[in-house]
Amino acid sequence: MPGVHSNACMATLVEQIVESVRRVEFVTRISGRPVAASRADPSNATMFDPVRGAIWHRGAGDDEEAAWLTFLFVHFGKHRRGGWRYLREAYAGVGGGSPWDWSTVSSDGAAAFCAWIRANASTLSRPGAGFGPHRKYESFSSTADVIESYVKWVSTNHSHRQLISDALANEGSPEAAFARLFNSMDCVLRFGRLAKFDYLCMLKKLGLASINPGHPFLTGSSGPLQGARLLFGVNEPPTVLDQWVAQLGAALQVDMQVMEDSLCNWQKSPDKFEPFRG
Repeated sequence: MPGVHSNACMATLVEQIVESVRRVEFVTRISGRPVAASRADPSNATMFDPVRGAIWHRGAGDDEEAAWLTFLFVHFGKHRRGGWRYLREAYAGVGGGSPWDWSTVSSDGAAAFCAWIRANASTLSRPGAGFGPHRKYESFSSTADVIESYVKWVSTNHSHRQLISDALANEGSPEAAFARLFNSMDCVLRFGRLAKFDYLCMLKKLGLASINPGHPFLTGSSGPLQGARLLFGVNEPPTVLDQWVAQLGAALQVDMQVMEDSLCNWQKSPDKFEPFRG
């Protein structure tokens, strides 16, 4: 492949793939460990962790809450300085409210939750925290609309479980079901290609959905698409490169999220390994 024309480029790509494997498989690894209930408690500023919280909810048999918390995790992200504060306070109902769990939020199409967010936006967005690096252009002024559209997307199929079940039943394979869900999420406002991809991959890793990305979904991406074009040395359309990356991933026996992630990070510094730091 033209992009790995030197030993340094090859070694750097391999290192990025290895690091991506570790990062992507982290959730699967911790899913098999005991998780304290405090990890799912947004009122506990010290212990709360949305990923471990989702694992706890799944272990408790509440897949709906686990999927809802996964969505909030992807939407808000983790801020370098403020950590999970945005997510935690919105989820907890800081300011005297009750926790905004899935049963409460979905019971009225998110109307009450969205009204609360709009009313408390200035408090929630006070200095000291923020959205994660992949969501840095988001704000609390648009968050209510995002959440409302997400709840509507899920509620059309009554529940997360039914939504996923219908996709698998209609498409017949984990890969086709992933693509169906990915495309159907176009109705979720401000949830672009990366957010949709990360959300669905996280559902898979948490054991909430038996789906799998059959290719890296390069259309609409920047870093991963540049990485694929650099690797193969051509300016082919994303749909063609999707197939080539999928074939390479199959040969290397690595997941498509690993391929997407490693290509994105490799193209930033193709001949010198630079670890991803968010």
